[in-house]
Amino acid sequence: MRRVIGTIGGVSVIFLALTISSGWAYETLEGRVKLTTRAAFTTFAAALKQAITQQKLGLVCHANAQAGAASVGKTISGNQVLMVYRPDFAIRMLAADVEAGFEAPIRLYIYENADGTATLSYVKPSTVFKPYKNAALDQLAMELDALVEAIVREAMGAS
Repeated sequence: MRRVIGTIGGVSVIFLALTISSGWAYETLEGRVKLTTRAAFTTFAAALKQAITQQKLGLVCHANAQAGAASVGKTISGNQVLMVYRPDFAIRMLAADVEAGFEAPIRLYIYENADGTATLSYVKPSTVFKPYKNAALDQLAMELDALVEAIVREAMGAS
């Protein structure tokens, strides 16, 4: 029995090594949009939050690295992740493919540049949901693309 388990484990390791070396690496920059503003970081962060509200998406989570650093007595440049979604999108997404729940909420990452301006980076929802090859998710992603683009346009107007 031990010999069988050892053989199965060895085959699994070889399969995993072949899979990884066969180009299965995750490309983190695919579909990423990156924009730099002329606005000060704090101005842009406030404009982004307002634009999210204007487009009727919910700010589901706000990870603020500045506040985290401050809580341990450190100061860092502006660095925040704003996660947005809405219940009706969640219901439709889960009905289309429960595994797609992993992708929600949509993340908008902002960080402060050396000159005090802000950079916004995000992955388009159509890119996020594309691997599921699901027409209902593709439709939902197109709607989310439009909403995120509207948020970005509005927030970039704060420049």
